[in-house]
Amino acid sequence: MITYAKLSLMSVGVMLSAQVLAAPPAAAGSPRIAEIIASRCALCHGPEGESASAVYPRLAAQHPDYISKQLKDFRDGRRKSETMAEMARGLQDEEIAGLAAFFASRKAASRQPGDADFAAVGKFIFQRGNSYSGVPACASCHGANGHGTHQLPRLAGQHPAYLEIQLKEFSKRERTNDNAVMHTVAAKLTELETRAVAIYIGGLQ
Repeated sequence: MITYAKLSLMSVGVMLSAQVLAAPPAAAGSPRIAEIIASRCALCHGPEGESASAVYPRLAAQHPDYISKQLKDFRDGRRKSETMAEMARGLQDEEIAGLAAFFASRKAASRQPGDADFAAVGKFIFQRGNSYSGVPACASCHGANGHGTHQLPRLAGQHPAYLEIQLKEFSKRERTNDNAVMHTVAAKLTELETRAVAIYIGGLQ
């Protein structure tokens, strides 16, 4: 026979289990992760993943799987960057997972749209592509709101200048990972389209 007390204990157990499942990995809040963020990440990306400089990507609300992949690629030499190779050197997989969980758990700040005329062109490219040059719609992979997937990055609210840099690196095949599709897509974008789509994406929430 199940008593009221037993039911109460069962309810508490269910609630605690739900809280554990909803909580971020413990490593994300560990002293070691805090130390790494303070000593390696915060200077460029900010302590909450909201970098103040347009040349460094915002990490807040980025997908943890994507952050993990990029850090491992930097660490293992698959993605080239002297600075990030140094920052990622020696990181263990569990530390990378903790960093990814931390930044993914941060809330993305609201963004203001940039130049309206550029943004209008960028919106067209993002949502519909350019059938004349063979550019597919960005939304077809990254989602209608630019929120991406576990495998593809969240673009919404990213610094336009950073997005431009990455698109140009893909176009010139200087970005050495994640290049199967993006090399071809970026190579077909004009200078104006690159700037416009970056500005539009930067204003997404």
